[in-house]
Amino acid sequence: MLAATLGAALTFGAPAALAGTDPVTPSGSAAPAPAPVPAPEAAPAAQSAAWVAGTRAYLVITAPGDTTAVRNAVTANGGTVFQYYDAIGVITAHSASASFAATMRGVSGVQQVGATRTSDVPADAYNPALPANPAQSTTPSGEPVRADMTQIKADQAWAVTTGSASVKVGILDTGVDDQHQDLAPNFNAADSASCAYGKPDTRTGAWRDVGTHGTHVAGTVAAAKNGKGVIGVAPGVRISSVRIAEPGSSLFFAENTICGFMWAGDHGFKVTNNSYYTDPWQFNCPDNVDQAAIIEGVRRAQEYAEGKGSLQVAAAGNSNIDLANKTTDTESPNDSTPVTRTITNACLDIPTELPGVVTVSAMGTTAKASYSNYGLNVIDVTAPGGDSTGIYSTLPGGKYGSKSGTSMASPHVAGVAALLASTNPDITPAELRDKLATQANDIACPSDSRCKGTTARNGFFGEGQVDALKAVGSTPQPGKYFENTADFAIGDNTTVESPITVSGVTGNAPATLKVGVNIVHTYIGDLKVDLIAPDGTAYTLHNRSGGSTDNISQIYTVNASSESADGTWKLRVNDNARGDTGRIDSWNITF
Repeated sequence: MLAATLGAALTFGAPAALAGTDPVTPSGSAAPAPAPVPAPEAAPAAQSAAWVAGTRAYLVITAPGDTTAVRNAVTANGGTVFQYYDAIGVITAHSASASFAATMRGVSGVQQVGATRTSDVPADAYNPALPANPAQSTTPSGEPVRADMTQIKADQAWAVTTGSASVKVGILDTGVDDQHQDLAPNFNAADSASCAYGKPDTRTGAWRDVGTHGTHVAGTVAAAKNGKGVIGVAPGVRISSVRIAEPGSSLFFAENTICGFMWAGDHGFKVTNNSYYTDPWQFNCPDNVDQAAIIEGVRRAQEYAEGKGSLQVAAAGNSNIDLANKTTDTESPNDSTPVTRTITNACLDIPTELPGVVTVSAMGTTAKASYSNYGLNVIDVTAPGGDSTGIYSTLPGGKYGSKSGTSMASPHVAGVAALLASTNPDITPAELRDKLATQANDIACPSDSRCKGTTARNGFFGEGQVDALKAVGSTPQPGKYFENTADFAIGDNTTVESPITVSGVTGNAPATLKVGVNIVHTYIGDLKVDLIAPDGTAYTLHNRSGGSTDNISQIYTVNASSESADGTWKLRVNDNARGDTGRIDSWNITF
C-alpha cells in the first residue's frame, strides 16, 4: 500500500493510498480479448439528486436488516441515499448540508455517522465516464521465469498445479486491462465492475484501469502461462477486476472499499487482493467520529465478504514505519491538506489491519525491503516486493514494466492463496489464513533492533516468506486426511513427538499411507524422523541424511497395513548433535 495519494505520482515518497510502485519501464505486447459480459448490479440504490458544489459523502451506520426507516431519515434531513447494504446496516449518503452528520447522529436507530472525505464528491459520481480502452501493443513470444517466482518456488508449484479455473480472485485496485494478452485468457468479465464512488457500475469496461497499478497487480496474481510476457503465481485461476479507485485522484474512499468487499462476497471471490489503504486517512482513529464510522463500515463489509467465503489479502504499506508502535501520521488527509497528528495503536490502517485480513510485508531478495512497513503481530507473511529492479509484470495496452512496493508483495500472497484454494476446494477463509502461515518459510530477524519477535514469527516477516511449492505439495490427497499444525520445538540432543488422533477409519492403515512432513531445522543430517503407530511400532522416514541441508518438506509413503488405523499416531523427531535447532512445523497423514 503506497502510503500516499496516487495523485502525487506512482513513485516512492509521494503521499499515496496505493501500496507502492516504482517508476515504470514498459515494453510492448498484446492479444485480442473476448467480448466482456456485463455483470448484474450487486444491490439496489436510490436515485441520487443532481450534483451541487459542496456535496460530501457520509457513512450512516445502523443495525443490519431493514434500513428503510434510516434511509427515509437521510432524505428527510437534507441528504440523498447513494447506495445501501441492508445485510450490514451501512448506507452511503450524500449531502451538501454542513449540519447533516450532526443531525443524523440524533436520529433513532442511527449508530454512527461519518464523513468519508474532506473534499467534495466529484460530479463524475452521478454520470461516471468509462475508462479508456487502450490499444494493445504486440511483443515477441517468450516468457522467462522471473526471479520473484523462483524466490517463492512458484515455478516448481506449477508442476503440481497452475490453479483451478473455478477459483475467482478479485483485484480491488485501479482497474485491470482485461484485453491485455497475458490477462485476457483468465479474465472474468461477468464478475467485474467499478465500485468507484461507492456503487457498482456494471457497464462493459467500467472495470478498466484508470492508472497502471491494478493491471500490474493482476499480472503477478494470474498472468496466463501462454508463452507470452510473464507468468503469474496462479496462472490457471480466474481474475475479476473491481475498480475502487476514482479517476483523476486515484483515491480509494471508504464507500468504494465497502462496495468492493460486498461485491466480492456476493460474487464468490475466494481471495481478494488489496494493495491500497482506505483514503483519505492513512490511519483511522476510533476517537474521531468520522474515522470511527469508516472503521466500522469497512469492518462490516470485510466480515460480510469473509462470511461468504472470501479471504482478503492486503499490503502493509510503504512508509517504513512500525505498525505495532504508531506515534505520528503526517500524510492525512490526502484528499485536501495533510496535517501532522499524534496517533496511537488504536488507529488502524485499513483494510490491512482489520481482523481476518492477511497483512503482507515486502522483501527484496533476502531482507526486508527498505520501504516496507513492519510490526510484531501485525505482519502475517512476507513476499517479494521488488528492490532496485522491481517486480516485472503487466501494464495496460499489452505492455510490461517494473514496480516496487508492498503492493507488489501482496499479489504474490494472493496467488499462493489461490493455489491453496485450488487444491483445497472446500477450504474456509480461516483455514486458508492458517495454511498461508504454516507453509511460509521462517526468516530470522536481521541485526536490526526494530525487528521484534522470534524466527518463527517476527515484526519484519511475520510467519515467513510464502512458499508456493509447499502450499500445493502439502495438500490433502484423496482419502481420510488428518493434520497437526501446532509447532513443536526441536532442541539440541532431544526427542520431541507431535501427535495426531485418527478416528472414523475402519480396518487397518493402507500399504500406501501418505505421511506429509514439514520440519524447519538447519542441518537435517542431525535428525532421525520416525512415524510411530498407535501400538508403538516405529517406521523410519528420515535417518540423519541430507548433511547441512536445511528443512524437511516431503511426503513419505509407508506400508502400515499391519496397523490399526484408528488411534494416536505420532511423528517422533530425534536431534542427535549440538549446534542446530528447529521445530516440527506441521505434519499430516492420509489414509
